[in-house]
Amino acid sequence: MIIFFFLIIAYRIYAGLNSATFTIVNKCSYPVWPGILSGAGTAQLATTGFALQPGESNAVTMPTSWSGRIWGRTLCSTDPSGKFSCITGDCGSSKVECTGSGAIPPATLAEFTLNGANGLDFYDVSLVDGYNLPITVEPSGGGGNCTTTGCLVDLNGACPTELKVKIGVEGEGSDEKSVACKSACEAFGDPMYCCNGAYATPQTCKPSSYSEFFKSACPRAYSYAYDDGTSTFTCSSADYLITFCSTHSKG
Repeated sequence: MIIFFFLIIAYRIYAGLNSATFTIVNKCSYPVWPGILSGAGTAQLATTGFALQPGESNAVTMPTSWSGRIWGRTLCSTDPSGKFSCITGDCGSSKVECTGSGAIPPATLAEFTLNGANGLDFYDVSLVDGYNLPITVEPSGGGGNCTTTGCLVDLNGACPTELKVKIGVEGEGSDEKSVACKSACEAFGDPMYCCNGAYATPQTCKPSSYSEFFKSACPRAYSYAYDDGTSTFTCSSADYLITFCSTHSKG
């Protein structure tokens, strides 16, 4: 019984040493509602969605070997019936918390696998599902390369017309503004852009003018499905700062 007791303590210490703190910060001039989705085979966190006003932050403790994604939802509101929804990045839960569903594209994604192969964390910022706001991921206190990655640039205005998601601007007649930028896959459904069907391998699915638009603006972010070489980063035993609308880190 005593041995069992000490094994429990040792496990908790080990788990604590191998957990990571994700500090999620909103430096945008508008509110952002972060969403968190755990990957397949990984338990959902107690916190899967919350609001961050401009300048606010929230620290979330991630369990050992967690994998999943984090993104920001924008232009969110609650209707008279109590249904919560967002114009970009909505997870379809009708609540502030995301109940097992990921972001509805287009949305900028920060993706993580903690304590993966060789004990390394793998992380990236992906524009494969499109873009809705700038995100950077900055490791701290870890070992290895631990490169800051992300997409610092606001791409909504520069987004190609055929990829833009627009909403009407209240009080400005018929004017519209772009609030997100679709991927070419979502916009056109062509296997050439989606890297499926006859284009389901790195040899057959190549960058397009649309993915190159994303890559040129954000060279460290994923721009299409097989953009691994310059878009996936590793670190060990780190904590992570995830910032919306960062102004100090390169994208």
